Amino acid sequence: MILLNPKRLTREYPDETSRLAMAKTVDFFEGKGRGETKKDDHERTWYGDYIGFQAKEKIFATFLTPAKYGLTPEARWDTWRNCEYNEILAFYGLNYWYTWQVSILGLGPLWMSGKEPIKERTARLLLDGGIFAFGLSEKEHGADLYSTEMALKPLGDGKYLANGRKYYIGNANEAAIVSTFGKMTDTGDYVFFAVHKRDGGFEVVKNVVNSQNFVAEYALTDYPVDEADILSVGRDAWDSALNTVNVGKYNLGWASIGICTHAFYEALDHAAHRYLYKHYVTEFTHIKQLFVDAYTRLVAMKLFALRACDYMRSASGEDRRYLLYNPIVKMKVTTQGEEVINLLWDVIAAKGFEKDMYFEAAARDIRALPKLEGTVHVNMALIIKFMPNYFFNPGSFPVIHTRDDAADDTFMFEQGPTKGLSKIQFHDSGIAYGATDLPNVNLFKEQIEVFKELLLKAPPSEEQIDDIDFLLILGELFTLVAYGQLIIENARIYGVSDELLDQIFDFQVRDFSKFAVQLYSKTSSTDVQMDLCMKMVRKPVVDRARFEKVLEEAYSLEGAYAWND
Repeated sequence: MILLNPKRLTREYPDETSRLAMAKTVDFFEGKGRGETKKDDHERTWYGDYIGFQAKEKIFATFLTPAKYGLTPEARWDTWRNCEYNEILAFYGLNYWYTWQVSILGLGPLWMSGKEPIKERTARLLLDGGIFAFGLSEKEHGADLYSTEMALKPLGDGKYLANGRKYYIGNANEAAIVSTFGKMTDTGDYVFFAVHKRDGGFEVVKNVVNSQNFVAEYALTDYPVDEADILSVGRDAWDSALNTVNVGKYNLGWASIGICTHAFYEALDHAAHRYLYKHYVTEFTHIKQLFVDAYTRLVAMKLFALRACDYMRSASGEDRRYLLYNPIVKMKVTTQGEEVINLLWDVIAAKGFEKDMYFEAAARDIRALPKLEGTVHVNMALIIKFMPNYFFNPGSFPVIHTRDDAADDTFMFEQGPTKGLSKIQFHDSGIAYGATDLPNVNLFKEQIEVFKELLLKAPPSEEQIDDIDFLLILGELFTLVAYGQLIIENARIYGVSDELLDQIFDFQVRDFSKFAVQLYSKTSSTDVQMDLCMKMVRKPVVDRARFEKVLEEAYSLEGAYAWND
């Protein structure tokens, strides 16, 4: 089964250390139980017990230290195993995932630095159980790097003073190092520097969220910085900021997958045991549709995210396809997560508000993920840059196979300059689509061809290019094409049935039609564009036998998982 069931861990790893870390983490949360975990959530209790657990088991030290600096057996930055750890943590609670995620972001500028001593110190701090923070955003400017007001003043002899504030910085209350972004006062150059726990100069102002998480505003006032703590300067610091986000934002899709998987089990078990009007809830026609849609969207989320992992792990200076697939995991998988929770909420209705349900936290937390590490709008603006080459200028690349090997993903910290995105090429999406002959996939291929015709015959005018909403809808259509492509690639790898794959494209066809109607309805749409938009609107092929088979597969998960009380 492709969905995670923590009580039946099935993913294989090339080493026992990785398998045990997953199993012990599950045991920690199952031992703590739903009641205690929910109590800590409601009372906003700092999750020191989990941080202590991972420190004892050296999980962050093993999973988040590149092999060159590793101080534990099997230490490496292995995106494959990090995916499942993301998923497990979010399955039990987004708060626990958050401290891991923010540590990943905080570690980015450290592992990307050219300073060996600070990297060796980072490895020791991880071994001691340390967590980390990423000091990028500011209260008045958000993540607008151009406008950062954090200032580093050179004093000479390798000494500096830092002054400024950072806002919305997770883990900053207890981080061993806060990687902080600012500007040099003398040259205006960007800079990343390490802020350590010290008396004087560093103040945690407050927690800005009402949560178990500590998302800090912190202030530096004449905070002393040594040359050894300067991580990067100028263009290197800028690239380090953006490349760190490249590494970290991918994890948000996995958090959505973990949340939705747990919520699916809970919603299905509730519906299957609720008897109304002489029927179990799962017998109602509309409930069957809701569960099939939720299940197919969730499976698609995981298929895409797994395949994107293969491209991330195989990336190089010559193959940067991951820079398209990565933001789609961040943008598309997280918004699909919202859709899955909405569908399941229509099944369980008022039950979703009850304080003892996992769902109550899932419905709250799923909303956060599209909005962290760059909003949907920011990631969509990035994705659109790849559209011309994706459709009209494909390159030739070797086939990427499943990357579940015990490799150290060193390229993630050697990504290099962040410019030149519009020059990146991709393999021909027609390879995957052309090898698949299923009714709804074939319909979707027809929609793609009309969309390409629109881009060639009626491309956006200058006025439409300035209309971010118009471009966002174009981006949604483009994203669906790349999303479907990787789903098809991975469906073959994971042996997904033709019925399930075609049912996935049932919603793909519907979603494509929905965005085509939105583009048609834009005030600035021309007659030619409107004509082509209407040609994109298609009804999926109905097949009751296919639907029933997928429904049976979804309903077979009844009773598969229940959280220990």
